[in-house]
Amino acid sequence: MPYSRLVEIGRVALVTFGPDAGKLCTIIDVIDENRVLVDGPVSITGVQHQEIGFKRLALTDFKVDVKRNARQKALLAAWEEADVTAKWSATAWAKKLENKKKRAAMSDFDRFEVMIAKKKRTAAMK
Repeated sequence: MPYSRLVEIGRVALVTFGPDAGKLCTIIDVIDENRVLVDGPVSITGVQHQEIGFKRLALTDFKVDVKRNARQKALLAAWEEADVTAKWSATAWAKKLENKKKRAAMSDFDRFEVMIAKKKRTAAMK
């Protein structure tokens, strides 16, 4: 079975490690077999123009139509034309990451309330 998510210019990726973890970025150039040059666009994703190793990226199914070493203006236009942010928000992957963030931000009392709600729901089903 061939790969469907290839490392290519214009591929949207999720940064999985480092200060930009959890943010989307766009591959704009391949440096060598271990590193790529990525860019946000900064105004939407917050990822600066930088090089990142493949081990810190998770490739998505989305691809924007940009040329090699595209500038911010061209990248922003392609990103908005492809409507990547809305498409990403609709995926199960993005929803799962959002739920993880919500659970991590919960306080002890919030977890207690969830436990009580689950007990009530279970009791109502019986």
